[in-house]
Amino acid sequence: MAELSIGELARRTGCNIQTIRYYEQIGLVAAPPRTEGGQRRYGAGAVQRLGFIRHARDLGFDIAAIRSLIALAGEPDRPCEDADRIARAQLESVKSKIAGLKLLQKELERMLHNCAHGTISDCRVVETLGDHALCAHETHAHA
Repeated sequence: MAELSIGELARRTGCNIQTIRYYEQIGLVAAPPRTEGGQRRYGAGAVQRLGFIRHARDLGFDIAAIRSLIALAGEPDRPCEDADRIARAQLESVKSKIAGLKLLQKELERMLHNCAHGTISDCRVVETLGDHALCAHETHAHA
């Protein structure tokens, strides 16, 4: 594979150029060699690394978890318990977010169900949004 410009790397990986530069700044992606003209040149390793990072981000992993997973990937003979622990923590976070979203869904459904479909002055949706005490659930997850 020929070396790629940052623009071509962005196109191939679906990451925008600013994100690639950011990942370089924080050390998730190694700074590439530059041409005499100062242009960054990336190889296959950068494509693979960015694919890993992007997939991890799509699954909701934060930067610290991704950094740990990248470090673990560099030790192929190591047991995978640490990677499992990181993934398990992410799964628990996703489950918690889903539970919060289900509460939000129920609250929105309840607000709509209680609406008499009259005028705004009698609208239960507007009334409930204006007075949090009217919510069925004291706290809501913020997605």
